[in-house]
Amino acid sequence: MRLAVFSDVHGNLHALRSAWADVEAQRPDAVYCLGDLVGYGAFPNEVVEFIRARTIPTVTGNYDEGVGFDLDDCGCAYRGADERARGDVSRVWSQAQTTPENKDFLQQLPMQILLEATKPTLLLVHGSPRKMNEYLYEDRPAATFERLAALAGTDLVVFGHTHKAYQKRVGKTLFVNVGSIGKLHDGDSRACYAVLDLGRESRVELRRVPYDVAAGEALRRAGLPGEFAEILEHGGPSIAEGVKA
Repeated sequence: MRLAVFSDVHGNLHALRSAWADVEAQRPDAVYCLGDLVGYGAFPNEVVEFIRARTIPTVTGNYDEGVGFDLDDCGCAYRGADERARGDVSRVWSQAQTTPENKDFLQQLPMQILLEATKPTLLLVHGSPRKMNEYLYEDRPAATFERLAALAGTDLVVFGHTHKAYQKRVGKTLFVNVGSIGKLHDGDSRACYAVLDLGRESRVELRRVPYDVAAGEALRRAGLPGEFAEILEHGGPSIAEGVKA
């Protein structure tokens, strides 16, 4: 079985359209999304409607929850008052722009998708098997991965949230971070997603797709902080420290 999995679109319609063309060229048997459709980008409704129109199974991300339920917090981690202020601007703007119908869709997204009929088995989550907004970076202690592997109980754990792609095997469990479609934090401005070829020897390809970074200009025209556009254009924090999402 061949799966395409992407995450963290963050309202970046330019990146999503380019990545989707690449996904279709890979001819996967199924496509899944790991959440954070909204937040930061200038096209929250268009991204949600893109996903809805294609009935792509999607788990909820912390930003989906914050916007969908009009919460006072997006579940993000900030490294200072300036980051929090920018994050609040993003959340409030996204909440104001997202339609009630699309908020209702975000409210209905599941916390996880378990694929236990496949061989190997997969758990799809946004942050980690134990918490939607846990930042599971590659350099976390091995004991952390071991605990999460035991909690998941599957052969693969597939997730996003950190906006940094990697794959890492811990014991019998393969952890795959699919990166981000619309808001990279690894110095590469191209959209990133994963293609998983499942079998006795499963293979993971982390694919990079260039897109029109005029998406940054759309952010500026929408009146959102210029730092958000710089992150898109540079593939992560440049002049200003980036916000974790």
